[in-house]
Amino acid sequence: MAWYAKPTEALASELQTDLNVGLNVDETARRQAQEGPNELPDAPPPSLLKLFLAQFSSLIVWVLIGAAIVSGLLEDWIDAAAILAIVFLNGVLGFVQEFRAERSLAALRKMSVATARVIRGGALQSIPARELVTGDVIALEAGDRVPADSRLFYTTNFQAQEASLTGESTPVQKQAERLETTEVPLADQHNMVFMGTVAVSGKARGLVVATGLGTELGRIASMIQKAAEAERDETPLQRRLEQFGYTLLWLALGVVTVVFALGYFRGEPLVEMFLTSVSLAVAAVPEGLPAVVTITLAMGVTRMAKRHALIRKLPAVETLGSATVICTDKTGTLTKNEMTVTRVMMDNSHFEVTGEGYEPSGEIREALGVKREAHLDLSPLTPGLRQLLTAAVLCNGATLQQENGTWQIIGDPTEGALLVAAAKAGLTKAELERRAPLDREVPFDAERKMMTILRRTEQG
Repeated sequence: MAWYAKPTEALASELQTDLNVGLNVDETARRQAQEGPNELPDAPPPSLLKLFLAQFSSLIVWVLIGAAIVSGLLEDWIDAAAILAIVFLNGVLGFVQEFRAERSLAALRKMSVATARVIRGGALQSIPARELVTGDVIALEAGDRVPADSRLFYTTNFQAQEASLTGESTPVQKQAERLETTEVPLADQHNMVFMGTVAVSGKARGLVVATGLGTELGRIASMIQKAAEAERDETPLQRRLEQFGYTLLWLALGVVTVVFALGYFRGEPLVEMFLTSVSLAVAAVPEGLPAVVTITLAMGVTRMAKRHALIRKLPAVETLGSATVICTDKTGTLTKNEMTVTRVMMDNSHFEVTGEGYEPSGEIREALGVKREAHLDLSPLTPGLRQLLTAAVLCNGATLQQENGTWQIIGDPTEGALLVAAAKAGLTKAELERRAPLDREVPFDAERKMMTILRRTEQG
């Protein structure tokens, strides 16, 4: 539905809500019972038995089990026990790795309990985002994650980061005015905010128009789920192992047939020749191959875990290694989407800024090779460079903060990159703002294409 093309008053009337008061308690309870929780349903985790049995679904594993059975029938108990032990240990190793991954993912889901600020009964309150319903009035400001698809009816210099949904790495300027046309692409719906995106600057209020699976993010999740259920593709490694299993199977049958036929034509006892040919076929099966593959993949999973990447299925760790070409016109969807200042040019001088991401560790050095270490003593900085970085910090609406050991930017990523560059030179926002408190601010305006900040310094 083209929510973006409707006047907010008509929209509020259609959703039976009040833009200033919001919904009352009774209406909220009724809609929650009707719509369900505002969340994307997770597929139920596999049971421990199912997870364990899944480790024995490969054809080559069944070939090994068949070889163990044949060895047992031939009363070769040592070979039978060795093959079964390898198969069992291989299954246990795969089960342990995938069980750890499932448990880690479950712990992450419990940690990420999102909240939303909503107006209900005329009062602004904070509630779990899963309790939102259509018709709720939400309040957003820099740093908030949008809890549901909403039509904005009030904005003040409001921008949202929509890279997770549209792939656009730069923040999108939002507005409250309705759009005149009804066929507008998702990325151009500038009076809408969508579940899962992030507010980077300004303030806004919006009317929730869709929750849960009804949101744009929910539609994508539904399509992915349907595609996954309809087509369970195997990884390249799994396909090659499956192919190898069939090759082994036909090779074993060929050995049995050829040896038995030769013995028959030579007049050898049939039972003896049958047992000999089966023994040769069993000996041709590489019992250690599944264990070697599993251990190799487990080592890859361990290395990925050290880089804070969770792998749910062991074969998946090999899939990306099989990619030969990645074609994309986006950066934020493939990278951390963290802008970084790498070079400063002024006063006929070029400066390089080292370091990556939002962590304020690095140094500023002249591009000609004269190194200028960054520390709290600002003497290595030229007066012009110091003045430039100071202005970049004081005329800046972003905030740099550390949370759980990770540096994050609250606000516009471009302004955040400027903060980080200044911090590498020892110019912190807190200290500079203490020396030059805010006097007046003129927010960014699309016509002026600039923001203006007035501050009082010791010189006035």
